[in-house]
Amino acid sequence: MKVSHRLEMRQSQSLVMTPQLLQAIKLLQLSTVDLAAFVETELERNPLLERAGDDDGPINPPEERGTGEGAEPAAGDWLPDDMASDRGAIEARLDTSLDNVFPDDAPQRREIEAEPVAGLSATSWSGVGPGGSGAGGEAPDLESYVAEAESLQDFVLRQFQLAASDPVDRLIGAALIDGLDDAGYLAESIEDVSDRLGVSIERTEAVLRLVQACEPTGVGARNLAECLKLQLQDMNRFDPCMEILLDNLPLLARRDFAALRKLCGVDEEDMAEMVDDIRRLDPKPGLRFGGAPVQPVVPDVLVRRAPDLTWLVELNTEVLPRVLLNQTYAARISAHARNDAEKTYVADCLQSANWLTRSLEQRAKTILKVASEIVRRQDAFLVHGVEHLKPLNLKTIADAIGMHESTVSRVTSNKYISTPRGLFEMKYFFTASIAGTPGGDAHSAEAVRHRIKQMIDAETADTVLSDDAIVQKLKDSGVDIARRTVAKYREGLRIPSSVERRREKQALTSRQA
Repeated sequence: MKVSHRLEMRQSQSLVMTPQLLQAIKLLQLSTVDLAAFVETELERNPLLERAGDDDGPINPPEERGTGEGAEPAAGDWLPDDMASDRGAIEARLDTSLDNVFPDDAPQRREIEAEPVAGLSATSWSGVGPGGSGAGGEAPDLESYVAEAESLQDFVLRQFQLAASDPVDRLIGAALIDGLDDAGYLAESIEDVSDRLGVSIERTEAVLRLVQACEPTGVGARNLAECLKLQLQDMNRFDPCMEILLDNLPLLARRDFAALRKLCGVDEEDMAEMVDDIRRLDPKPGLRFGGAPVQPVVPDVLVRRAPDLTWLVELNTEVLPRVLLNQTYAARISAHARNDAEKTYVADCLQSANWLTRSLEQRAKTILKVASEIVRRQDAFLVHGVEHLKPLNLKTIADAIGMHESTVSRVTSNKYISTPRGLFEMKYFFTASIAGTPGGDAHSAEAVRHRIKQMIDAETADTVLSDDAIVQKLKDSGVDIARRTVAKYREGLRIPSSVERRREKQALTSRQA
């Protein structure tokens, strides 16, 4: 066989995931808060990017940006104030060279923060001064002076330090209090605390009793039964019968009052009073102190009814990023670059800024496309309610707008739509399909769950429906569903079985009588 050298030219295609493309894909599935943090980081890192606010003037001087009616908008300002945010207007403006490349969620618009003031005075605090504001001509941020909310640990520790004087006991108590979870329960075992501190279990339990004597009543309990016991003792309602009831909480959860009456040795009236006492207790006493501050959900898309009874879908400009590329500043520093390293740095910043603005632009376009298609297919839901929610999957939307399923999945992650029927996550509209009876249409799983809940809510003590009865009613209304599916949906809604519901309704009827 002859061996020889030769040159060949081949042509092939391959997908290359550039760092910019990877960044665009990553940004798309971030939440609004996470994207805001990312853009904030980019604004600090890249000197060519600037944040645009509602009251901001043009970044470039008027003589450099052009004047007159035919003047072009500033380069990089992909969302000027006079631009409409409906689908038709934004598609006419946006560049389509990045189709199927989808960046992150848009950050919430943030006002430029006032620079820190070295000290406070009556003038800076009250806002009296030049321009009627604090130092620097800006009003002080009053939220900076709001007192920090007291945590559960601090509240209990302050009481415990008054009850315990021994230094060792205080150390043990501090360790126990530090181990409280948000609900007020002791998350760490007594044995682990004793081993870690090198003290006896008996002494740790004695200190725990001091902790449990603090407010809120029930704090420091190791389980639900102990938490309820501490509260009943504080109410002077703990007796041997109540102790037996607390030892059999699973029976109480199943509403098996006949078995509980037999174990406790009480009649029906006494059992009803005991159950009422239990209902008045707080199973999670620590939650009244709250936890992390609740972040309100801000919709990315707004849907409202147009005068011609169609649906108007538009982006929420409050959460769209306001990022501008300062071309004038880029030209100035490029002209004064003294060496190759500086020129390379400016070029990298310019490329990064251009890519970020284009990615945010393409993200807005993609979210609007997906939201508009969802609204078009779920029109019956918006008009008539959840019973008319149609089955929908990602592939259906992807095929309709000419994108990949993974793109639609990223777009709908952590994105919310505000509709006349409420605020919903985009993924809420994608539900499994349940077959209808022969000749009928398919039904959305969410709509079927809603029907099951309506049936159970309409029950009385004499008309409690079993899972088989619910299946039959659904089949009569055109839904072909199995009994195990009904049981799964019922459990997902945290609705007890028909036996437990019958016991609860009968007990309620007897108390009312």
